[in-house]
Amino acid sequence: MTISSTDISAFKRFNRASVELLSSMRFAIALLTIISIASIIGTVIKQSEPYANYVNQFGPFWAEIFNGLGLFAVYTAWWFLLILAFLVVSVSFCVLRNAPKMLADIRAWKEHVKEGGLRALHHHFEYTSPLSHQAAADAIANRLVKDGYSVKTQLADDHSKVMAKKGAASKWGYIFAHSAIVLICLGGLLDGDLFTRGQIWFGGKSILPSNTQGMLISEIPSEHKLSASNPSYRANIFVPEGGTSATALLSATSGSIIQELPFSIELKKFHVEYYSTGMPKLFMSEVLIKDLDTGKESEAKIKVNEPLIHRGVAIYQSSFEDGGSKLKLRAYPMLGPAHSVKTSFMVSGEVGQSTALKSSNGASYTLEFVGFRPTNVENISNASGQSDARGVATQSADAGLAKALNNRLGSGAKTSKTTDLKNVGPSVQYKLRDASGQAREYSNYMQPLFLDGMPMFLFGVRESAAQEFRYLRVPADTNLSLNEWLTLRTILQDPRARQRAVERFAQTLGQQKGFSSSPQAIAQLKESAMRSIELFAGASDFAVTQAKEAGTMPGGFAALGEFIDQAVPEAEREKAAEVILKVLNGVIWELWQEARAQLNLAPAKPDQESQKFIQAATSALSDANFYPAPLVFQLDSFEEVKASVFQVTRSPGKNMVYLGCLLLVLGIFAMFYLPERRIWVRSLGEGKNIFAMSTSRKTLDFEKEFTKYQEDLKNGN
Repeated sequence: MTISSTDISAFKRFNRASVELLSSMRFAIALLTIISIASIIGTVIKQSEPYANYVNQFGPFWAEIFNGLGLFAVYTAWWFLLILAFLVVSVSFCVLRNAPKMLADIRAWKEHVKEGGLRALHHHFEYTSPLSHQAAADAIANRLVKDGYSVKTQLADDHSKVMAKKGAASKWGYIFAHSAIVLICLGGLLDGDLFTRGQIWFGGKSILPSNTQGMLISEIPSEHKLSASNPSYRANIFVPEGGTSATALLSATSGSIIQELPFSIELKKFHVEYYSTGMPKLFMSEVLIKDLDTGKESEAKIKVNEPLIHRGVAIYQSSFEDGGSKLKLRAYPMLGPAHSVKTSFMVSGEVGQSTALKSSNGASYTLEFVGFRPTNVENISNASGQSDARGVATQSADAGLAKALNNRLGSGAKTSKTTDLKNVGPSVQYKLRDASGQAREYSNYMQPLFLDGMPMFLFGVRESAAQEFRYLRVPADTNLSLNEWLTLRTILQDPRARQRAVERFAQTLGQQKGFSSSPQAIAQLKESAMRSIELFAGASDFAVTQAKEAGTMPGGFAALGEFIDQAVPEAEREKAAEVILKVLNGVIWELWQEARAQLNLAPAKPDQESQKFIQAATSALSDANFYPAPLVFQLDSFEEVKASVFQVTRSPGKNMVYLGCLLLVLGIFAMFYLPERRIWVRSLGEGKNIFAMSTSRKTLDFEKEFTKYQEDLKNGN
């Protein structure tokens, strides 16, 4: 096969056109624009999060598309690295192509410029000098030297020529600025995951899937591990107090890769201080670094913005987490007739672990200890939570109740105001996963919060991490416990206890003045009270039917509201709701007295504090029907274990980036503040001279300088 001269010529033209394209400023600007847009996307979308987080945020359809485009890891996407590489090549070609010309132009005096060329310049004028052309040339040369110009003089028998220049650094500014872009991009490529991707593409390494990240380090195959000699990486390492680790984790959207380190980190002690707002003010780790090659040990303290450098690896204090605190929770059944204080039981575990449980109805669950916080600074200035708080029962607020019932629904404790911040003590976060794998997340405070001057236990729940917690508010008794409310809830489910409470309520009300004590009135009162308490307890057929249709537990204000909607004309509903509420409060008051008797407590006094408790307890009894869990767990005791999260980085391109930033600053300064200026002065004979001046950037200073020369030389100065 022979290659014709035409093919060779076409190949040369193609190469020439390719080089011309790569070295063009338009091509480089286009690449910079694309990189800028990609950087904006990378700033808006959180990078390298678990894929499940993106599915929750964008939905499965768009999450799959965005993941395919690499938008969840923009700065490490193949197309971003390719564009960055093309930008390096393009700007390098620009520098290699133009730098020699610029350096030659810096050295050149441009003696070849003739009289016609000087007259073609916009800034020129003629003036007359009584001196000879040699003396005139010497005079103007001395003047320009004093003004900071470099001067060259050419003398002939019949004419003279003076050339001056300054500001040649502006050309160096172009070279510096473009070289800086190359250095910064190269440094970015080196400090990115280019080496990691290279090992994945060509070195047989692979990402460890997310569903296998619970494996022990020793069980992970070598294809998921990068050696300690990896030249560039940025990884995180989790070390609990008293623990030691020599491996870090490089996160990716679909999983992670294990990065082995040339040393181990042992966390001896972790310190943290807080602002009054609950934000961490200072956190510091006392560590012991052991070199795995030499066995040498050294102690150090690592603070935020004060990294430790060891064997070329920078160790930063990134954040802190729970290191496996040991927790004891007391579980209270929330379903069935046996949900009482006596049926509670203890569950122990560590944060990050799980344990199997069975509810009273025989269903199997897995309790996952998600997190523990020893300090919670909350804003309780708007304790009523009327403006923006959400309770577990807000989903059912449209059940047709009158306004009086609506005001009784529970609410959360959060508010947007920040005028009364208090530390409300420890809290625990856990997940309760059923046999099908479905789980909800819960957040419960160990101690009651004083809301509206009343102690309340808050039991939070949410369906996913993308949602806010909704809280079940349960009033605490005088011993700051749940005993009275739980006993009241147990008695509410006892038909005989309800009957006794109705009898006592009717008897008490019949003894009051202004109330008819006739047998007919008492019988009607008992019937109304029994209907109300049966509906509220979920024991009537109507309440059960209504709950099936709504898909909730029977009873509560929802059953009362639905009954009012169906049995009472619309014009009389609000008045009927008020009457039913009074009757309901009276019966529940009697149930509470029986609950206190079972706990060997004296009968409650009918004062304001007791009324507040019974109202809050009634709302909690109603809201508990919407609490989606068979068990509620209250933190009983704990043993805190802290942990540090360090970021370990090896950055071979760091110094290159620093040098590039320095050159970029110098280059921009030179281009904008040191414009190049050139002056030519040529004698024309008979005492006449022509003065011409040019600049790379026209500024007011340049215009003033030219005008000054024009006035001085024309006036013979």
